[in-house]
Amino acid sequence: MSTFSGLNTASTALWAAQRGLDVTGQNIANVNTAGYSRQRVDQRAMGGAAVPAIHSVAGTAEGGVDVEAVRRVRDAFLEARAQLETGTTARLTAESQALSRVEEAFREPTDSGLQSLLSDVWSGFSDLANNPLKLAPRSQVLERLDTLAAGIRTTRASLDQQWDQTRDGLSALAADVNASATSIAELNQAIRQASLSGLPTNELSDRRDVLVMELSLTVGATGVARDDGVVDVVIGGTSLVSGNTAIGVRLAGASGPDDVAGDPPRLVTQPGGTSLRVGGTAASHVATLTTIVPGYRAQLDTLARDLVSSLNAAHGAGFDAKGVRGGPLFDDGSGTLPVVLGAVTAANISLRALTPEQVAASATDPATIAGAVSADGKNADAMFKLSLDPAGLDATYRKLVVALGVETSVATRNLEVQSAVSTQVEAARESVSGVNLDEEMTNMLSYQHAYSAAARLVSAIDEALDTLISRTGLVGR
Repeated sequence: MSTFSGLNTASTALWAAQRGLDVTGQNIANVNTAGYSRQRVDQRAMGGAAVPAIHSVAGTAEGGVDVEAVRRVRDAFLEARAQLETGTTARLTAESQALSRVEEAFREPTDSGLQSLLSDVWSGFSDLANNPLKLAPRSQVLERLDTLAAGIRTTRASLDQQWDQTRDGLSALAADVNASATSIAELNQAIRQASLSGLPTNELSDRRDVLVMELSLTVGATGVARDDGVVDVVIGGTSLVSGNTAIGVRLAGASGPDDVAGDPPRLVTQPGGTSLRVGGTAASHVATLTTIVPGYRAQLDTLARDLVSSLNAAHGAGFDAKGVRGGPLFDDGSGTLPVVLGAVTAANISLRALTPEQVAASATDPATIAGAVSADGKNADAMFKLSLDPAGLDATYRKLVVALGVETSVATRNLEVQSAVSTQVEAARESVSGVNLDEEMTNMLSYQHAYSAAARLVSAIDEALDTLISRTGLVGR
């Protein structure tokens, strides 16, 4: 190595060490920046002439070092796995929360739950059977029946409110997806232009990857990288972002829970109207709107109709305090007769306007006892025994609550397992792309010593040149 070429080698070493220190400083500065991927300097040795010539032979180790690239440290497999697990975790989290809200609507086991209200009704009929001539037990039965109907309406209203809120949330989620998709398309364009101009794109790529991960969480999207650094975003096989072009997403389908069967809510592309097979939080919202809440609403409506059918029939079999055959206890709130069972839902079940004397506690027809009013209380007892029917109202409701509890428990357990998997994947991902201060400190010391050594090399060459020039001058004189 000649002394003058040695200066060039030392200068490249100084520049490479300085670049390494700059990148290390950038990593340390962004240790707490969400989505930041640590960067590494790729260095390449600069050798002699790459192409031999007849009168040019490079037999020395001249050249130095060149910074080939500053690249992000990422594992493509772990990134794809993180997107998948993030979407699954988000879906299970939202599903567990939805089922928990359904449980809250039924308020079990509490004093305001339907099971407790049913028990109060049966207890009221038992008291009436023992005291059929007193007004207090009759009034108590009517009050408890009215409270039961109000409890059913409250539960139904809670489910309807959950449905409306979930639909509003899904609509807002679609707007967020559109904003993120547009930003990703713009970043793709910026990254492509920067790459063609030879400018750094690491920070832009980090911002884009954060947005892709957000889409994985909300709609289960996955990113597909191209060779030119651009990332396409796909949702269930449908391309949401392709290069610098993004399509929109909108919420379509029924605006009310009663119309779900004919026109289920769903996310579709805009334009085009193609239904998307979404994942993440959106998948749970769609399931809540189409399956979870409508399913429990239907079961609650069935319970309300069974209650009306059973108690109206049992009450109609008895006679009130004046010897008149009992009429319907419940209707759909319209007050019209006869009661149309198909019109009754959990939202409109209502106790008819009855006086305590109109409660049909007796089972004996006054005509059979020469017009006298019976006080046997057997019809009230018969209505109490409805609670003992193994296929009756209580059994049906307990089956509903147990099924809800099991479904919620399964969802919670699945979420716990999935959370553990996601934590492991995220830890593995962070071990590759996350900033480790101890490692960065080691790198900083390494580059610092490399810089000091290169600077010392410059000083040594400078001293050699000074000696050579000075001593040569003395010999010449």
